[in-house]
Amino acid sequence: MVHYIALFRVGKDTTEEDLEEMIRVSRTCFHRVNEAHNFRSGRSIDKKSEFGFFISADFESREKLAMFLEDPNYRRFDSEVIEVHTTAQVTHTFETEPGKDPKYS
Repeated sequence: MVHYIALFRVGKDTTEEDLEEMIRVSRTCFHRVNEAHNFRSGRSIDKKSEFGFFISADFESREKLAMFLEDPNYRRFDSEVIEVHTTAQVTHTFETEPGKDPKYS
């Protein structure tokens, strides 16, 4: 099992209402993508945080994660929401099964 986390630096013009909408839209989008499990999204509660928005999800494998990143629903979310309201992103991918070699994830 692979866990994917993406942290986003929110643009200066992005309002609290925009962040609320980003959370709503992300959850709607990700429920349409079969590969994503245990999806989460949200905003930082620390106003001084470098990253004000995140998404995360579990995937059965790296291949499923790659499929997710190419899915039309995710691509639309990326172009209509992420690119509009964020200025940078950092992504992390973790293996969550003990004893499993990450190269076989």
